[in-house]
Order: sequence, then structure tokens, then C-alpha cells
Amino acid sequence: MLEEMKQRVLQANLTLVQYGLVYLTWGNVSGIDRQNKLVVIKPSGVDYDQLRTEHMSVVDLEGRLVEGTLRPSSDTPTHLELYKAFPEVGGIAHSHSEFATIFAQAGAEIPCLGTTHADHFRGTIPLTRMMIEQEVSSEYEKNTGKVIAERMSGLDPLLMPGILVAGHGPFTWGRNALDAVRHSLILERVASMAFRTYMLNPDTSELPAYLLNKHFSRKYGPQAYYGQKE
Repeated sequence: MLEEMKQRVLQANLTLVQYGLVYLTWGNVSGIDRQNKLVVIKPSGVDYDQLRTEHMSVVDLEGRLVEGTLRPSSDTPTHLELYKAFPEVGGIAHSHSEFATIFAQAGAEIPCLGTTHADHFRGTIPLTRMMIEQEVSSEYEKNTGKVIAERMSGLDPLLMPGILVAGHGPFTWGRNALDAVRHSLILERVASMAFRTYMLNPDTSELPAYLLNKHFSRKYGPQAYYGQKE
């Protein structure tokens, strides 16, 4: 079942490692088959160097294991909440990459300081509110997804393909699993640049809106002209 998607999700998980975004088992990637309403996700606590296609867990949108012998990632309920909230999204990635996590722990959003950021995230990368004790003590992972969806209210997830969870770390998404991982890499690089930019000049201003919009729209707008036509 979903053998091709399992292979894609496996590759996306291994790409997190290739990009240096995860250590040990600190991350996970999933993909969704919207037609069959099934999600493929990394199993919980399995080392990346041991991960194989047959290890991938397949769950339904209620989190029930449909195929596989290993427990799915403990973050599965978060992924499911996001798939329900963002119908355009086809893949989700989570990591504890260094600089994005630093911003999350500091309770700071990542403002758009330059065109590298503007090429991929249309504006400040948002931060969720800190979860309250009741949300953590009961259905923690599901509530993590809910606070992400809450913070993303009014934002287009395809224009803002990532977020920082306060005190936790980044979640990103995209049209498929590899797209979500790509956004994880970009978010981490943007966070690193912002951190160092503020060290060099704490009074750095955000990029003017006209320049931000130009860089984003030339790649993703209706009149986009970056790259080659398919």
C-alpha cells in the first residue's frame, strides 16, 4: 500500500539528515495521500541509518495504524492536525535545527531582513504562543498542531510554509514531503543569517515591503518569471 509514497517519505526523512537538520532521532517527515485519506510518516525513535521503506508507518486521519509494524512518530497527531487545517499541503517536516530552535526558545519571530528570506517566506516567520499547562498535559501533540493552526489563521500556508513553536522548534510544510524538507533547510539558513545579522548590527531594519514582495512574487506570484517553464 502506498509503496511509492513510502519511498518518497523515506527519502525526505533521509534528506533531513543530509542537510544537517537533525541529529539522533530529532525529527520526522510525513506525506499525505489526499484521495485515500492516509498519511505516511517516520516511525517513532528509529535511527535514520537504520530506516528503510518497510519501516514507514501508514495511518488514517484519526491516527489509527493502517499498515506497518512500528509505532508512528510521537508527533503524528501534530501532522494530522496540520493536514486537516491546511488542505493544500501535501507534506510536513519537523526538526530541532539549531538556529530555528534558538529563535523558538527565545520566543522570537524571524523578521525578513533580506532577499534570501523574501525569496521563500512572504514576511516574518511566525511564532506560536506558549502552550498552557492543560494543553501540554492532555493531548500535547494534537494541541501542538492546534496552536500552529491558530497562529496561522489568516495566513496562506503556501506563502508562509513554516512556523516556530514557542519553546520547541520549527515545523515546515509544502506540496509534498521533499518540498517540506526544502523549506526546513531554507528556514534554518534564514534563521542563521538573521541571528548573525543582529549580532553584527542590532539595529538592522526589516526589508522594505516593495522589495520583499518583488522577490517573492517573481518566484511564486501569478506573473512569476524565475527559473524555467515546465
